Amino acid sequence: MGQAARRRGSSGGRLDEEIKRLFEASGGTYGSPWITQDLHELGWKVSENTVASRMAELGLASRPPKKRRSLTRQGKRVAAPDLVGRKFTAVAPDVLWVGDGTMIDTDEGPLYLATVENLFSRRLLGYAMSEHHDAALTVASLQMAVATRGGDVDGVIFHSDRGSEYTAARYQAECRTHGVVQSMGRVGCALDNAASEAFNSTLKVEYVHRQRFRTRAEARLKIATWITDFYNVRRRHSANDGLPPVTFERHMIEKRQASMALLRAAVA
Repeated sequence: MGQAARRRGSSGGRLDEEIKRLFEASGGTYGSPWITQDLHELGWKVSENTVASRMAELGLASRPPKKRRSLTRQGKRVAAPDLVGRKFTAVAPDVLWVGDGTMIDTDEGPLYLATVENLFSRRLLGYAMSEHHDAALTVASLQMAVATRGGDVDGVIFHSDRGSEYTAARYQAECRTHGVVQSMGRVGCALDNAASEAFNSTLKVEYVHRQRFRTRAEARLKIATWITDFYNVRRRHSANDGLPPVTFERHMIEKRQASMALLRAAVA
């Protein structure tokens, strides 16, 4: 074998190792587009087609989604109007939040998770887990989201389904305390709360379905770690031009600050 061929073989071997490392770091969830972006950030000059070919050769493929069971049980209290109308976009942080609940299986029994997601960046601002699926759970997730944003969230719209945990007097009172405006889709219509449904699907497919949780405590710890150490800060999101939620928020803040500085300089 010639020297050039040996160099190509060595480079190909290093590329395969790097692809495998990045695939494993994503929890086995990234396809060739995100792996290619990661490689480019590390200085590799490689096409997406090459990465896709190498991943196929290495047997690296993400898993398809599984259908989840709905937990929604319509509350007896009057529901809030739908202020979103399936338009799941936000022009700035903390304009529109979405939330939902889902069930995690453990050997001890079910563990319920309630979430609050900032639709602008897809960052998960608040979450709570409990063996009870009730208003206390959703209130705890909202309180965490409010704390994450420093307590000033007056006027933010929070969109959910019409489940009893969201129509409960306790949850409605918590929203009023912080100036959060409730919005609700219809019961049994996943498209009315599609953004939260998408997060639950991501969580289940990319992490939960790949685990076995022996206790609720183990599930709590591992899911919280996945959210804080991977989903918010490292997982790429197509809605963010391929950036992780926290990185996307930071970049947008920096762009706005630069634009304001230019505007002030022009006025001066």
